[in-house]
Amino acid sequence: MAHEVVERVEQYGPKLAELAVENEKLGKLSGETVGLLRSAGVLRLLQPTKFGGYAAHPRDFAEAVMAVARHDGAAGWVCGVVGVHPWEVAQMDPRVAQEIWGENQDTWIASPYMPNGIAEPVDDGYVLSGRWPFSSGTDHCDWVFLGALVGDGKGRPASPPSVLHVILPRSSYEIVDDTWDVIGLSGTGSKDVVVDGAFIPAYRTVNQDEVSAGEAAEGNGVTEALYRLPFTSMFPLGITSAVIGICEGALDVHLAQQRDRVAVTGVQVRDDPYVLYSAGEAASEIAASRVQLIDGISRVYDRVAAGEPVSVEERSRVRRNQVRCAWRAVSALDEIFARSGGNVIRRDNPLQRYWRDAHVGLAHMIHVPGAAYHANSLAQMGLELPPQLRVLI
Repeated sequence: MAHEVVERVEQYGPKLAELAVENEKLGKLSGETVGLLRSAGVLRLLQPTKFGGYAAHPRDFAEAVMAVARHDGAAGWVCGVVGVHPWEVAQMDPRVAQEIWGENQDTWIASPYMPNGIAEPVDDGYVLSGRWPFSSGTDHCDWVFLGALVGDGKGRPASPPSVLHVILPRSSYEIVDDTWDVIGLSGTGSKDVVVDGAFIPAYRTVNQDEVSAGEAAEGNGVTEALYRLPFTSMFPLGITSAVIGICEGALDVHLAQQRDRVAVTGVQVRDDPYVLYSAGEAASEIAASRVQLIDGISRVYDRVAAGEPVSVEERSRVRRNQVRCAWRAVSALDEIFARSGGNVIRRDNPLQRYWRDAHVGLAHMIHVPGAAYHANSLAQMGLELPPQLRVLI
């Protein structure tokens, strides 16, 4: 059975779809869209139950993100990115969760994790400065996760490099409003954020390697299987789920529009074997992407829950398949888009927005296939992965 959050998303689906046009024009999610997402509880799926969350199976999180993206790609993307951050907070020092959710359990946390800042060590913490692009949903968030390189005391990265994930309250960073003018996923409001000399207590930081390996939770006494999964399996999950959901929504719109369309030849599309063939094939490919993505994260979850280690080979296989899921689904969307008729290019046709959103989602660095495929091939051969290939495995 579907999780109750997924069921609520489906109830709100028509309204989410209606608001998608406004979100794109605003360049961020509207207050009404945010209200629906909060009411549905999507961003609390991975949040600890102690703080009003569901601590749900990652499968349920993926399905909820897909359900939102099926109606509005930008809203689904924000759910996929922002929705994974409670999962990481749960692994950190308990003081962090209390600070974020102690008064408001619907508080959202933005990112990005790219180590664009320098965190200079000082007594009891770090002083952080830097600028980070692509902070999805940031206007509606009161905290932010940022990636940072530990400094050498002179404003340069220390050697060897060490990457931290640090978390800051809204008072410690600036959102740069005019930094999100894009061709797709406009409604995500993925603006730049700037930090200028903010102090970060040590307890609000976590080593990236520990999170990536699923070891951060144990150090803070967290035993639930959900919070011991590798970051490199969980973080891509929400993003790829959004892309697959966008493709599912595009297929829905395509089929609805083709039902009564008459081609320039005078033939009803329902009698055109070529359009019908492409629609059937696309439906199968997009469905396969959904199944493979959920199967991958479920296998990792089951292994962790059983107390078994997740090998580098298995992690690389999950990443390989996750990348392929995104490319397969978007390729299927391209096939139906090409057979949707000339009206598909009109701005008032939602299919063109799905198409643009899907391709922008595919451009995210976690969907670049080279390194993921390379790493998995080496792992299958039993060979050691070089450091640059282990970063997102």
